[in-house]
Amino acid sequence: MTTSSEAQKLIVVTGASTGMGASTARELARRGFHVLAGVRRDHDADAIRSAGIEPVILDITEPERVEAIAARVAADPRALHALVNNAGIQVNGPVEALPMAEWRRVFDVNLFGHIAVTQALLPALLRGKGRVINISSIGGKYAMATYGAYAGAKFALEAVSDSLRREVAPLGVQVVVVEPGGVRTEIAARGIATANDLAARMTPEQGERYGDLVQANNALMASGTASGLTADAAARVIAKAVTTRRPRTRYTAGRDAALIMRLGPFLSDRALDRILAANLRRHSPAPSGGARREAEAVSAEGRRMPWPSLRARR
Repeated sequence: MTTSSEAQKLIVVTGASTGMGASTARELARRGFHVLAGVRRDHDADAIRSAGIEPVILDITEPERVEAIAARVAADPRALHALVNNAGIQVNGPVEALPMAEWRRVFDVNLFGHIAVTQALLPALLRGKGRVINISSIGGKYAMATYGAYAGAKFALEAVSDSLRREVAPLGVQVVVVEPGGVRTEIAARGIATANDLAARMTPEQGERYGDLVQANNALMASGTASGLTADAAARVIAKAVTTRRPRTRYTAGRDAALIMRLGPFLSDRALDRILAANLRRHSPAPSGGARREAEAVSAEGRRMPWPSLRARR
């Protein structure tokens, strides 16, 4: 429960235009906090503006915008209770075929931008004995094919979170990681569109090697998103991390994430490779001849393992 003293505190939520960020902003405002909701466009600001929610134009990759949110917080007499680093993009493509500009863009948004905002707001968080909530993913622990850039940035965010937690815990600031599984947000649809665009730019040889893989992954994302956790449900997990007096260092969001995190450490890399390959094959264009028999054998082995269908990642 939010106390009357907490109701006078600020929270910054990045990536609050849609999805989990917007739902998190609304959930925290409902609990009485004053939320500075980072959005990138004026029409997104108009959509989310409401009691307890103050939209702020914020692109976490632009230093002047990061400096502006830090100045806004510093000028407010209320304490900064939490920073929720939620902004993110999903870009999928094979390691060989994904242009370096896309690798840099993913890391700029999904890692370096969060670090920049955290650095800018840490003085206020230290004064208020607040906390940092980093929104990671099951992809921050287990990387599927075509998720190299996205999962790489999330793996790095997990490591940065561990390091930061050990640095600032003695100073009274808590650092928490939230790891969602499949969530019904727009990020998966945007990811599919981006993957198709990047696939269209692959060389003929790369298309031959990876075309079916991209199609299978897109089909998996589309089917998994429809059955994933709602953004509102994920927001309640984030709100728990924000408001619990003694939060855990990590929270999962969704049954699939919880199951994967429990089972993953007990599987060898090769076993996990086979399971993930079988999961993708169920969404691949139908093979023929010997390829069909091989796919059926791998799929049968995958079905024998106690592993959930891996859904589109946050």
